[in-house]
Amino acid sequence: MYLPHFNRMDAEDVASFLDAVGTAELVTVGPDGYPVATLLPFVREDDRLLMHLARANAHWQAIEPGTPALAIVAGPQAYVSPAWYATKHEHGRVVPTWNYSAVHLTGTVTTHHDEDWLRDLVGRLTHLHEHGRADPWAVEDAPADYVRKQLRAIVGIELAVERVEAKAKLSQNRSDADRAGVVRGLEEEAGAAGIFVAGAMRRLEDRR
Repeated sequence: MYLPHFNRMDAEDVASFLDAVGTAELVTVGPDGYPVATLLPFVREDDRLLMHLARANAHWQAIEPGTPALAIVAGPQAYVSPAWYATKHEHGRVVPTWNYSAVHLTGTVTTHHDEDWLRDLVGRLTHLHEHGRADPWAVEDAPADYVRKQLRAIVGIELAVERVEAKAKLSQNRSDADRAGVVRGLEEEAGAAGIFVAGAMRRLEDRR
């Protein structure tokens, strides 16, 4: 990841970002030497990501214990028009760019087939996304034999994270006036993703 110093996320921001996004594009290299990728929801546990994929997905068959892997966690992103910059009206020396946040987690992966391991993971993933609901669903709500059948249809994935690269490209290298113009432009023109990016820029500005 290309990571200028002013775009670096600190550890607290990385943890919050990972929890907010909750999914990662898991990338490994297949037996033919080409990359293979699958988007997976995850549970974060210390320096590990715990995930699962469908047994019918051949991706897991290319994973041996200790296989190198990259998990890409991507947040909202948006085009930034140079017309939004205050400096556009001062000297015109401006160009378009793209604002986004992303975390790359590099390490090694292992597969899990044990039913108890898979049941625990599915239960934790479910609780993570259901616990705030008025009527939360739990794995125990489904018939036990049905759950066992579903667990046999998935494979667990554990990523042991060795390196974290985290980037929030949110116009930090622009002037206050330029950043304010980008926030206004995103909120007025860029749709839902742009509004999320503008919100991230506002939160960053509040901490300056």
